[in-house]
Amino acid sequence: MPTRPDTAPTPAPSRPLDVLGVPGEINLDHAASAPCARAAADAVAELLPWYASVHRGAGALSRRCTLAYEQARQTVGDFFGARIGDHVVFTRNTTDALNLLGRSLPAGTTVVTFAAEHHANLLPWPRGSVRLPVPTDPAAAVRDLAAALTELRRGSNPALPVLVAVTGASNVTGERWPVAELARVAHRHSARIVLDAAQLAPHAPVDLGTLDVDYLAVSGHKLYAPFGAGVLIGRSDWLDDAPPYLAGGGATSHVGSATHDVTWSTGPARHEGGTPNLLGAVALAAVCGALADADRAALAAHEQALLTRLRTGIAALPHVVELRTFGPDAPRVGIVSFVVAGRDSSEVAARLAAEHHIGVRDGLFCAHPLARRLLAEAADRTGRRDLPPTALRASLGLGSTAAQVDRLLAALAELG
Repeated sequence: MPTRPDTAPTPAPSRPLDVLGVPGEINLDHAASAPCARAAADAVAELLPWYASVHRGAGALSRRCTLAYEQARQTVGDFFGARIGDHVVFTRNTTDALNLLGRSLPAGTTVVTFAAEHHANLLPWPRGSVRLPVPTDPAAAVRDLAAALTELRRGSNPALPVLVAVTGASNVTGERWPVAELARVAHRHSARIVLDAAQLAPHAPVDLGTLDVDYLAVSGHKLYAPFGAGVLIGRSDWLDDAPPYLAGGGATSHVGSATHDVTWSTGPARHEGGTPNLLGAVALAAVCGALADADRAALAAHEQALLTRLRTGIAALPHVVELRTFGPDAPRVGIVSFVVAGRDSSEVAARLAAEHHIGVRDGLFCAHPLARRLLAEAADRTGRRDLPPTALRASLGLGSTAAQVDRLLAALAELG
């Protein structure tokens, strides 16, 4: 019989870190774009009736929006441990943030990266930058960087600036990089360091002071705030000395009648020309606030249990090979890339979606040098010559469950 209205069960209240989704669809592609957290959606919905200009108007709507935007800047900066003197500049995403920093480098700067980086941390840097080979383990990364910086400082002009650019966690394998150790090496050689935290921040606390990095770049769409905002946080001097990233309204304090009679702003406004992405900033701040209030250790423990379940299940499938840069026990976040022997990766991804309602990624994951190397190494390690030229990636996050992992493993087993 129908349930009487007065006895119907009360729906469970939503929580800030609940994620939005479509019933029946399994999203294991968080590393590309994470689903929207309830905190972000609620913050945007609350502000939308008030939406108006930022930094431009005297009306109540504009003043409220300006306050919300600057409060978001403070919240995001606090969440990532911005220090006195650091700028918090809102951008579109990590790629945009790193390109902004690339445009702000002093003349003659050499950038040192590893070939294991995402394209966002390979392509923005000037010609003459140094790309180190993929290290065999975290300790090798530290040694290789120390050797490279020692050699650079012996060059013809050892006083020129040097920037080290490194990921916090690989978007291909999920393996964590020794950021604090790399920062110590960089600073010992009077170099600065920027951290691409796009994949690390959704899974673990990231603090500029604790890691002792000079700059940090993050994408909101990977941090459960898919409203088009990212952030660059870091030391102010290079940013204040650089030409504006976007020349236009808001980036100036004075524009005269003559063509070159312009006084550019200092601070974040210098690089935030045009109408800012208010809703993106507010959404990102809302998720940062929710994560700050959450039990991050419990979230990490849950994810690691799922990750172990997934990797153990993959290892038990003789036709599936996991990709890795470091050893099998290296620390990592909830990202696993793999290949199915004898199967085209795009065809596997399509079947998983069509037949099992499971969304994963296929391709080279915007990290072509690393992915191609790992595919070749996987063939050498296993002795198999039937591995495809691209890979599959399953990535976990808020809302992932053991049942979803098991569904993926069962689907992969059917392909054997």
